[in-house]
Amino acid sequence: MAKEKIVLAYSGGLDTSVILKWLKETYDAEIIAFTADIGQKDELDGLEAKALATGASKVYIDDLRDEFAQDFIYPMFQAGALYEGQYLLGTSIARPLIAKRMVDIARAEGATAIAHGATGKGNDQVRFELTVAALAPDINVIAPWRSEEFRDQFPGRAEMIAYAEKHNIPVQASAAKPYSMDRNLLHISFESGVLEDPWFDPSADANKDMFVLSVSPEDAPDQAEYIELTFDAGNCTAINGEKLSPLAVMEKLNELGGKHGIGRVDMVENRFVGMKSRGVYETPGGSILFTAHRKMESLTMDREVMHLRDSLIAKYATLVYTGFWFAPERLALQALVTESQKNVSGVVRLKLYKGNIIGAGVKSPVSLYNPDIATMEADPSQAYDQGDATGFIRLNALRLKVSSGVEQSKKQ
Repeated sequence: MAKEKIVLAYSGGLDTSVILKWLKETYDAEIIAFTADIGQKDELDGLEAKALATGASKVYIDDLRDEFAQDFIYPMFQAGALYEGQYLLGTSIARPLIAKRMVDIARAEGATAIAHGATGKGNDQVRFELTVAALAPDINVIAPWRSEEFRDQFPGRAEMIAYAEKHNIPVQASAAKPYSMDRNLLHISFESGVLEDPWFDPSADANKDMFVLSVSPEDAPDQAEYIELTFDAGNCTAINGEKLSPLAVMEKLNELGGKHGIGRVDMVENRFVGMKSRGVYETPGGSILFTAHRKMESLTMDREVMHLRDSLIAKYATLVYTGFWFAPERLALQALVTESQKNVSGVVRLKLYKGNIIGAGVKSPVSLYNPDIATMEADPSQAYDQGDATGFIRLNALRLKVSSGVEQSKKQ
């Protein structure tokens, strides 16, 4: 009989390298290693050879950057998604794409299970597995870190390093690890290790080397830089007049934002599994795109449509954070978001300076801003009669007067 096939989300690091070998031994299965290129840059170097040397029967390294930018980052930014007021969801939005591709590979290869190296304490395990549940409920998911057998064998990094040495697994690892990193096209996240102390200051001069995508604001150029972003139906389609794909937009904005020290966030967030976690993030391009998109909306988006969409931001962001990207409620929200963006078109001008994104102008052929109506001078259009405000205020004040009267009578 043919051996069972398992598709493993593989990064080439210590954990997934050990897991690859452990899965092969424990399940007597063929392991198909999968790595998604979503913008990790040189982290992908040598992965195929490393996976094959560790025991993988086949390796997929798929370039998903275009799909990531167009079908995941852009729709999320149209929704104005921001988790707990700070986090632009760089790690969260990548997981459903990775899991979706793993399902595709499992179908093509006839695999009966997928596996991941997400810790049993984090959010990623939920994101991977909810995606599989939504797209392929018949495929099993193996999560070694939730296996008591696996944890007994590997209670710490020392045991994993020893296992790697015993089995000639080609990994570079040391017992001391100051923090963990996760990189993609949208951001880099840093967590664990020294960052588990929320009083630790990653912005201190002594810790400058931690950051990868951005210079510190203090080291950014002393001269501000102006840029113009063109939007069409809520999506950025050009920078400084040059038409670009979503991928090229993200790459260019990362370059510009990093140069000016933009997009660093240090926060303690609420994980889905119940605990608080400290994370440090670099999102230079995403921070610029988020700000520009909001400014474009301010000129072109109907007030009530904006307020309705804004009332759903926390819900949408939480769905992304907790792994419900392919859930029917997120798809329903996305339909509303898409409708809300149909006139979000025009040009936003920004000034980048030492960690700051400063609005410097906005224009649109479908602008809802009418200077004749908004002016403090005489309105030539006579669209607004100031006298109408008297009745408007009186009607809105009625319930306040009634409530005040009730409160005053209670005191008598």
